[in-house]
Amino acid sequence: MSTVTTETPATSTHRSAVAADLRFTGVLRGEWIKMFSLRSTWWTLGTTVAVMVLFALLQATSVQLLIDQPEMAGLEEFSMHGAEIVSAGYQFGMVTIGVLGALLVTGEYATGMIRSTLSAVPTRLPVLAAKAIALTGVTVAVSAVSLALAYLVTTPVLSRHDLVPDLADAQTWQVFGGMVYFLVMVALLALGLGTVLRHSAGTITGVLGLLLLLPIALQFVNLDWVQDVMTYLPLPAATAFLAVNPEYSMAGGLTAGQGAAVVAAYSVVALTAGAVALRRRDA
Repeated sequence: MSTVTTETPATSTHRSAVAADLRFTGVLRGEWIKMFSLRSTWWTLGTTVAVMVLFALLQATSVQLLIDQPEMAGLEEFSMHGAEIVSAGYQFGMVTIGVLGALLVTGEYATGMIRSTLSAVPTRLPVLAAKAIALTGVTVAVSAVSLALAYLVTTPVLSRHDLVPDLADAQTWQVFGGMVYFLVMVALLALGLGTVLRHSAGTITGVLGLLLLLPIALQFVNLDWVQDVMTYLPLPAATAFLAVNPEYSMAGGLTAGQGAAVVAAYSVVALTAGAVALRRRDA
């Protein structure tokens, strides 16, 4: 006797829904939901905006106090570009953005949720790609909001000395766009390193060490080759496109394009290492 198995419409619909969720759009949607379901994400993004806006205002105020000094009375033009003042908080913003990028993946390893994620997406690499895309979108958005608010709060102070960034100036958009680009690269660097290390504290320490501690330490080593090496670290290289005035640049002879390429190289290497680790190691 032969048995005939029939598939009900409900079963067919359920399988179609599961298949749709396993497509990359479904993976991306899942990563987006996971990101914003965490309170740490909202706290990190809020802190990023607050810190960057506050530091921009402090920078503008300090410039105001400096220009008002009697010895500056005969100075016709202040050497710092207005866009550099508005975006001055990026060095603090990169810390919080780096933490966000690290927690996006290490948090799943800490809770064990990564096993469920990789069971649902056995090919694994789409998970990392979806995290990178979601993280990039959030970083661009929070950077743009921070810049807009920083521009608004610093304008009354900077306008007294004609230092409000001209939105028709190419250098203004080089600095503003460069700041967004740099924060995105920092986020992806942290994501890749977090995928390799799988530990929140270790990843955050590694990212902050590379971005902040190492450049500070190398500044005190008075050897030419050490100073040359330092220009190829992420933060010094980023000043090639984030600093209009060469006095505020730590990039040596790097052009803006070369600095952008150096910064991108760190993120690409970290994400590549993360992709290899994700494919080869058990969750």
